[in-house]
Amino acid sequence: MAKPNYSFEKRQREIAKKKKKEEKLSRKQADKPDNDGDEPGADAGDGAPTTEQG
Repeated sequence: MAKPNYSFEKRQREIAKKKKKEEKLSRKQADKPDNDGDEPGADAGDGAPTTEQG
């Protein structure tokens, strides 16, 4: 009888958990696209104030 490879089974469980977590996160992000433009200065990029000298 072959002995069980517990490290392989553990790795497979970890991969499944990670995949499920990523899918859940992507579903959450897909539900929130309408809130992106509500904040003032959202299109400022890095948020640093720009100073123009003329």
